[in-house]
Amino acid sequence: MELTLAVRVFEVLLSFSLVLQTLEYLRLPSLDRVTLWLMLAQELPAQPAWLKSGLTLLLQPGPYRAMLVLRLVLALGLMLGLVGLASAAVLFVMALLLLLRWRGAFNGGSDFMTLVGLSGLLLAHLVGAIANEPLGWQAGFWYISLQTVSSYFVSGWVKLLRAEWRSGQAMTLFLDTGVYGPLAQNSIFRNPQVARLCAWSFTLWEGCFPLALLDVRLALVFCGVASLFHFLVFWFFGLNRFFWAWLSSFPAVVYCAGTVW
Repeated sequence: MELTLAVRVFEVLLSFSLVLQTLEYLRLPSLDRVTLWLMLAQELPAQPAWLKSGLTLLLQPGPYRAMLVLRLVLALGLMLGLVGLASAAVLFVMALLLLLRWRGAFNGGSDFMTLVGLSGLLLAHLVGAIANEPLGWQAGFWYISLQTVSSYFVSGWVKLLRAEWRSGQAMTLFLDTGVYGPLAQNSIFRNPQVARLCAWSFTLWEGCFPLALLDVRLALVFCGVASLFHFLVFWFFGLNRFFWAWLSSFPAVVYCAGTVW
């Protein structure tokens, strides 16, 4: 994949992910009072006092909503290819503030994967400002690729160490928690052999994900399977953020696989 094409696809996918997340954040206060900062702030340590007072000032309803609107505008600018170093830095800082607001993450790994994408974006523009733009994007893409590959690799080999994943039992228990309720009693996924086959397939695919960097064709296969996997996670569990957060990293993986060796 050419660098220019990879950059544009990455920017569009990351911006769409940011827009989706930001619209969800804007909608939340009208649905649940648990989003109020005064409730969340109670779990912050008292010291240092300047940090808590600063966050309280920034994350009150008015400033918080203004920050989200700015995030939405910058995300749309990213989609149009109009984000530079300053805007990338602002997006990165806002991502950190959102992590602090939600005491680590609002939606688990997808929030941290979004931070990986924004970190790569910031690194690309920072190195580009110091050296040159192509080198900057290569640095940013390598950072994103290594983080993405590591996320799958660790997940796969942690599963391998757990007996419930090796037996397939975890797969059935996992699917029982889907948005449509427990699996039907006659579901194919309650068959021990089918559950074991699915569990081992996902475990080996995740654990072998570093092979994607050996060849661009391997990268396309691994990323294609990953896209299907995350879509199924969205379908069964409603985790739309996971789909877009990881999808936005795939242009970096495909680019790096096609240029490294």
